[in-house]
Amino acid sequence: GLPFGNVKKLYELKKRADDMKKQMEAIVVEVEEKGIKVVMQGDNHVQEVWVDGELDVRLKEAFNKAVKEAQKKVAHKMQVQMGDFGF
Repeated sequence: GLPFGNVKKLYELKKRADDMKKQMEAIVVEVEEKGIKVVMQGDNHVQEVWVDGELDVRLKEAFNKAVKEAQKKVAHKMQVQMGDFGF
């Protein structure tokens, strides 16, 4: 198996990634454009979508579904590329 040092490195990398994720989630932006307001976290999670002053849950859910699908595709592509490097 892996030497202990590598396991420790992997653990530290995961911890760092978790910390970064928390920091990204803590960032919240609010954008208003032509009657549409979007509240979004730094990790691309959409918290709220307002259309002409009304909360639209369907739009929020659609955005989050799209972000999730995009992230899955990116993760898969990265795994394939990492595989090419022998990871």
